[in-house]
Amino acid sequence: MAQKPDNPLRRGWTTGACATAAVKAAYTALLTGHFPDPVEITLPRGQKSAFSLAREHLGDGEAMAGIVKDAGDDPDVTHGATIVATVRPAPLKAGVVFKAGAGVGMVTKPGLPIPVGEPAINPVPRLMMRSVIEELARAQGICGDVEIEISVPGGEGLAHKTWNPRLGIIGGLSILGTTGIVVPFSCAAWIASIHRGIDVARATDTAHIGAATGATSEAAVRRRHDLTEGEMIDMGDFAGGMLKYLKGHPVPRLSIGGGFAKLTKLSQGHLDLHSGRSQIDLDWLAERVASLGGDNALIEAVRGANTAMEVLGLAAAGNLPLGDLVAKAARETALRVLSGAPMAVEVVVVDREGNLVGAAHGW
Repeated sequence: MAQKPDNPLRRGWTTGACATAAVKAAYTALLTGHFPDPVEITLPRGQKSAFSLAREHLGDGEAMAGIVKDAGDDPDVTHGATIVATVRPAPLKAGVVFKAGAGVGMVTKPGLPIPVGEPAINPVPRLMMRSVIEELARAQGICGDVEIEISVPGGEGLAHKTWNPRLGIIGGLSILGTTGIVVPFSCAAWIASIHRGIDVARATDTAHIGAATGATSEAAVRRRHDLTEGEMIDMGDFAGGMLKYLKGHPVPRLSIGGGFAKLTKLSQGHLDLHSGRSQIDLDWLAERVASLGGDNALIEAVRGANTAMEVLGLAAAGNLPLGDLVAKAARETALRVLSGAPMAVEVVVVDREGNLVGAAHGW
């Protein structure tokens, strides 16, 4: 297991906070001819933060400012990306109009907090940017009708490392954030993405979704049911976060795929499948092997095994369908969490090569 760092992990800033600071700097320059550097903004929970400018340009009828995103110690694909805001006057009474520049995606599927056809700039960042524009415009005694174009150089390539293509956000990254602050290794962002994936599936009348613990099991589930990428949910270790949301936001059919070790945890009732937050109970597996007719030598070998995959190999050598038993128990855990939601649920267990080693389904 990885050692925890001795020092607290350093927090960073969301793309939404960076975009807001860039907008404030650009609009200030458009109004006054001067870029504030650093530029200070107020975050949604009242904290103030200052950002240094990496780019600035005042042109004819527009101003541009760019800020390099610092994600702190979070492994964020947008760490080091430059978030650029270009601000231009808009027609009278147009208000604040948002545009997607290069590297910022467009929403093409319903179910997201932004309507189809809009730039993928989420509601809280939009509110933050509007507030900055209104504050500066009020100080100048003007209405603040502007067009804000947000761009991220290289953002289209970075977006392929995110969930955006699967969510129907095409052409680049999303401008995100609800607090303005990135909490390192936060589970909340992953679970929020799971929720958005389910929302999109429901909004597009998707009848069957797959959810997997990793790439190998995802590929196996897709092959098994010929599912598209857009019909898959990036569950990862957060089975509980997904199932609890599905309880109130059901879809007709769900296939959960995972490796033997991860789904053994789910079968034992664990809802967080991360190795640091739940452990495999070898005694529990030994009891399952006994229930399948394993002899005493095999049962003791299971109790003393080093890994879950070793247990699977021992059971296979004894011609015991342990994978099916684990799939059935994992499905029972899922159904308990769903608590009567109108859903048919399947669990598929695969080995490290993606071969099927167990399954249990309800259709």
